[in-house]
Amino acid sequence: MRTTVGWAADAATATLQRVPLQRRALRPDDVAVRVDYCGVCHTDLHAVREHRGTENAPALVPGHEFTGVVTEVGPEVTGLAVGDSVAVGNIVDSCGVCAMCKAGQENFCHEFPTLTYGGTDRHDGTTTLGGYSREYVVREGFTYRLPEGLDPAAAAPLLCAGVTVWEPLHALDVGPGTRVAVAGLGGLGHLAVKLAVALGADTSVISRSRDKAADARRLGAHDLVISTDPEQLEANKERFDVVIDTISAPHDLAPYLKLVAMDGTLTQVGYLGPISVQTMDLLVGRKKLTSAGSGGRASTAALLDFCADHDVTADIELLPSADVDQALDRLARNDVRYRFVLDMSDLS
Repeated sequence: MRTTVGWAADAATATLQRVPLQRRALRPDDVAVRVDYCGVCHTDLHAVREHRGTENAPALVPGHEFTGVVTEVGPEVTGLAVGDSVAVGNIVDSCGVCAMCKAGQENFCHEFPTLTYGGTDRHDGTTTLGGYSREYVVREGFTYRLPEGLDPAAAAPLLCAGVTVWEPLHALDVGPGTRVAVAGLGGLGHLAVKLAVALGADTSVISRSRDKAADARRLGAHDLVISTDPEQLEANKERFDVVIDTISAPHDLAPYLKLVAMDGTLTQVGYLGPISVQTMDLLVGRKKLTSAGSGGRASTAALLDFCADHDVTADIELLPSADVDQALDRLARNDVRYRFVLDMSDLS
């Protein structure tokens, strides 16, 4: 076993405490990564809150979007070497043999992928501990080379929020001539805008207020549609080929479906709970409702290369990892534009 240090959730207080952590000894195809920067995701916030009051639960160390440097490799590792800059996302293993894995969609593994934290290791059954730590041990196949030119801190959120919105943009062949609207301008939404613009799409933002107009323009969007203004909704009826809905709270999809053009798609990536849809809202215009989450290995690698080629990274606020509770508290209040990233160097 290897000893490192990280931030674990305290079940009594829902705060994070600095604690020693045990990492597994390297298996033949493993790499050890010094974690330099780890993004803070809404999933982390929910996990910490749900951990509160639990008894005899496995340790919870959040963090599933991080970048760092390889410090050691197993004997069967061939594509990475000590000193390489790398990135790790929210999936660290899969069965490798089901139809989804063979199709390169390890995120849809029929046996369920092994998550970076709160998952079950496929070999020894232990609970995975996340990237809010100074070291992580992971299979080479789920470790991605970080392309030169990408700021490692601002690139960390690409491994979760970035690939989550990249999946539908790529699957729906978004490119020049595609009319895209992004509903919600947060951690997911701002990256959806940047990626859609970089793909050459005519990109708009849908927001509840005009307060995001300046940010929408700065990110490259061509227009802002106010979702609380009935006249604007009517004026933009059936305008968009693709609407990427990144809103994380329960909401009515009908107004957004009305913005979708004939044979267009509304893809829901923000709220993953139960939804209700009137069939007529899909029938009129042969509209499609889809969803997406995370990405397979090939898609994640392609995203990183695309972002390096087009200078796309997240807009971040960088904090020392000791301020993790502050980051989670502010995230709960949506007090961030648009992603917190923790600098893990203070754990050394």
